[in-house]
Amino acid sequence: MPSIMTETMRFDDPRLAELDGFSVTVDAERQRADIVLDRPPYNVVSMAQRDQLRLVFEALDGDGRVRVIVVSGTGAHFSSGGNIRGFLEASPEHVAHLAWNIAAPARCSKPVIAANRGYCFGVGFELSLACDFRIASDTTLYALPEQKLGQIPGSGGSARLQKMVGITRTKDIVMRSKRITGQQAHDWGIATEVVADAELESAVDALVEELIAFSPLAQRTAKTLLNDTDDATLSVAIELEGHCYSRLRSSDDFREGVTAFHEKRAPNFTGR
Repeated sequence: MPSIMTETMRFDDPRLAELDGFSVTVDAERQRADIVLDRPPYNVVSMAQRDQLRLVFEALDGDGRVRVIVVSGTGAHFSSGGNIRGFLEASPEHVAHLAWNIAAPARCSKPVIAANRGYCFGVGFELSLACDFRIASDTTLYALPEQKLGQIPGSGGSARLQKMVGITRTKDIVMRSKRITGQQAHDWGIATEVVADAELESAVDALVEELIAFSPLAQRTAKTLLNDTDDATLSVAIELEGHCYSRLRSSDDFREGVTAFHEKRAPNFTGR
């Protein structure tokens, strides 16, 4: 349940004066921000909403009160996808930015969790794939159905999916517009965890609590390193890992972690 410290986020950017189809709240006490897709019943994502989601992730990345960001949907479905008519109305220049906007969770330095239930189709799936963790309920159905419209995924879906599950399974999902369950997504390594629908929020809460107990500096470093070395050779990845490890050795958080370990107490990380 939200704490009494939860407040609706206010943004200085005039482009975020009125949010299109979603809300943003910050719980400073729990060091958590929630982005909730809110265009029931299916939480269809508009073209303008994609631009705003990018701006919101950038704003939350710079908000010192926030350690973890959670993306969820109102009601029984995360999102059935984008506003189909909007693709025909959007300019080529706007369409060219779709993948950049939806990749905002991956670029964000903080951990991002997608809480998925019900339909998670099209851009809803692509947005979830750009997050660091996907917690699926047993009602979740994932799909990239663009082939049914004579199109292909345009916001990074097929590319991210192929990195996760390989070309054979990606072709099975993309070229057949195939729906897969949350359990199958977990079995294939797409979903981090699958839980009963009634337990989705508590599972997400538990993951948030787990993540904020770690050093924010080490978390940012790990996320950046893993993202940057995803398509690197093994030798390059090991070299970069070594450089990151070396830099963290001089941090206050590492010193605090070692001290707390020897004193048999919980560490008090500050992100420095």
